[in-house]
Amino acid sequence: MSEEKVAPFIEHLVELRKRLIIIVVAVVIGMGVAWNFSSAVLTFVEKPLTGKTYLTEIKKRVYAQVKERAPAMYSHFKLEQESAAPEKKHVLNYSAPLEPFFIQCKISMLLGFILVLPVVFLQLWMFIAPGLTRKERRLVIPFITAATLTFCVGAMFFLIVIWPVIINFSLSYEAEGLQSWFNISAYINFCLRLILIFGLIFELPILSMILARFGIVNYRILASKRKYALLASAIVASFHADLITMFVIMLPMYLMYEISIWVALIFGKKKVAAVAEPEGETV
Repeated sequence: MSEEKVAPFIEHLVELRKRLIIIVVAVVIGMGVAWNFSSAVLTFVEKPLTGKTYLTEIKKRVYAQVKERAPAMYSHFKLEQESAAPEKKHVLNYSAPLEPFFIQCKISMLLGFILVLPVVFLQLWMFIAPGLTRKERRLVIPFITAATLTFCVGAMFFLIVIWPVIINFSLSYEAEGLQSWFNISAYINFCLRLILIFGLIFELPILSMILARFGIVNYRILASKRKYALLASAIVASFHADLITMFVIMLPMYLMYEISIWVALIFGKKKVAAVAEPEGETV
């Protein structure tokens, strides 16, 4: 019996190794393709350091409305000084040989991983496919498409909406005698880590849909675990030091859990109504 149990386990490990090798090769190829775009990505990630983001435009419009409708408040809080303050341009610094080169490698690796996401999800699907029915295996194309799109949406949501908030919040602490000096490694590592986190956070509804379709979970189970999901979101977010980053991670994570509940309700496995047995003859 022990040999019968060990043999399938070894086969699963061999299959897992095969899938991982294919994923690694695909990521390396994607990294080579992404190398040509890594400089453009770095420029985009540096954009909040220029001070010109959607937040600055919103701030200007708000100050203009306050000046027009409440000039006394505008003068009292000295908003004209902030409006007329010259924009500061911050730059990234490095202090070790070849540090920019390794940063370019990291950016290319993550970008290459995102480029080959369909291959990654295909390999994951093929690893679990032997345990699926023929009908369930037909979901491969919707799964790959949805999982890839949601990861990319999560990454772009972070870069466009959340990242400027974090950097502007950090720069707001500048004062006389306290100036920012961003190290390129700390800056880019922090950004890449959050890109990956937000991409995975946005995968929660897809995971919920798959588990619900297979009958492993349902919306009732997920709805009853809301308080634990909120606690788990807070724990995951607490690994980041500052409160603003904790908040911007915890809120989307819990929001994705709420969306997962609705996804499980809509796409969950429907229960087959029990067939009523004919009434027995009365004696």
